[in-house]
Amino acid sequence: MPTFILLTKLSPSAMKDARTREQIGREWFETVKQKCPEVRWIDHFALLGQYDFMDIYEAPDEKTAIKVSMITMSKGAVKAESMPAIPYKQYLEVIKDI
Repeated sequence: MPTFILLTKLSPSAMKDARTREQIGREWFETVKQKCPEVRWIDHFALLGQYDFMDIYEAPDEKTAIKVSMITMSKGAVKAESMPAIPYKQYLEVIKDI
């Protein structure tokens, strides 16, 4: 299954109360699991910088990745970008003939 990276920037109101942040995150995760059961989560990181969170996951196709991003936007994100990620060894195989 292809690997995707989800970068998320939350709205200021969603980040305002740290005590509710965990609950909002759980609700988001449960919604994604329900609507996209074929997604396999690899890892979840909090970030410092222009994005608040980064998730690494596997999905069967780009349509499912779009769905993950749209669910994320519906749960308080002002920006959610999903992008394909290619393992480095596969990348080297692709570029070796260039």
